[in-house]
Amino acid sequence: MSVASLSGAKQTVLVMVTGAELVEEARNLLASHQVEVIYAPAYSTSDDLAELAREKKVDAILVRQGQINKSVIDASSRLKVVAKHGSGVDNIDLSAATARGVPVLRALAANAQSVAELAISLTVSLMKDVVPLDTAVKAGSWPKTKYVGRDLAGAVFGVVGFGEIGQRAASLARGLGMQVAAYDPFASDTADFVMSRDLAAVLKAADVVSLHCPLMPQTHHLINAERLALMKPTAFLVNTARGAVVDEAALVAALRARTIAGAALDSFEIEPPATDNPLWSLPNVIATPHVGGASRSALRNMAVQSAQHIIGVLEGRGYDSQALANKELVTAA
Repeated sequence: MSVASLSGAKQTVLVMVTGAELVEEARNLLASHQVEVIYAPAYSTSDDLAELAREKKVDAILVRQGQINKSVIDASSRLKVVAKHGSGVDNIDLSAATARGVPVLRALAANAQSVAELAISLTVSLMKDVVPLDTAVKAGSWPKTKYVGRDLAGAVFGVVGFGEIGQRAASLARGLGMQVAAYDPFASDTADFVMSRDLAAVLKAADVVSLHCPLMPQTHHLINAERLALMKPTAFLVNTARGAVVDEAALVAALRARTIAGAALDSFEIEPPATDNPLWSLPNVIATPHVGGASRSALRNMAVQSAQHIIGVLEGRGYDSQALANKELVTAA
């Protein structure tokens, strides 16, 4: 049954996508169920998104970028579902959605392998000094006779947050011969890894600290000046989670003081970052533009799963409870 046949053939059913165009498979899937897609410009403000949702009377929002606050959620009386093109929902007001009875559905594990692979790529780049060596050679230097590199094998890969992405990153690191120290206050031991409940111990032991925890009040600035000071001066920080998990000002200070050896960041507290961000002046920083989940397979998986979530709700078939981000909705019901 299509959405149109359920809601009346003459009624246009609209989903607002906040950001770039969806992959073709997801576009075709929505079209085959008579769901029309409208796109909000990348990095639209919440006011802009609310105005568009109100004007178009959207039935669903597929969130790629932007802050989906109460004004956006309340803008259309026809809104029935919000789907996230990914797993992190820190940019969606879950309380407002619950108050409206609107499920917020995540794309479960859709980009996990892609993000884990980037975390390991950044780890290797840091440990093997790829960027400074590249810079030196291109500047006419040849540091071969003086350079002494690090071994990945035997180094400690510290994982903070042991969900699907953290587990995959840990497995990839172990495949390179690294030892894994995993911290998560909620996750259980797995067949391959033992969980630590002591974040300080993991930070002290790690040669690389790789962040894979969601952003929520408890993890905002989880990596602050005090915790950066626990790390070895030879250790590196890798963040492919959310930018605000790290206190950026504290990180800049630690990098300048060489409290830690370097950092690789795929996300930032404000995105896109300012052109005069002090991180850019530091030679021991690698930066990528929040593309951990941007592989072909990840983009396909996230878009199709999000489209399926939307169609399921709009056609009255409900949703997978495992994907529900605002769990309070079940209690409220």
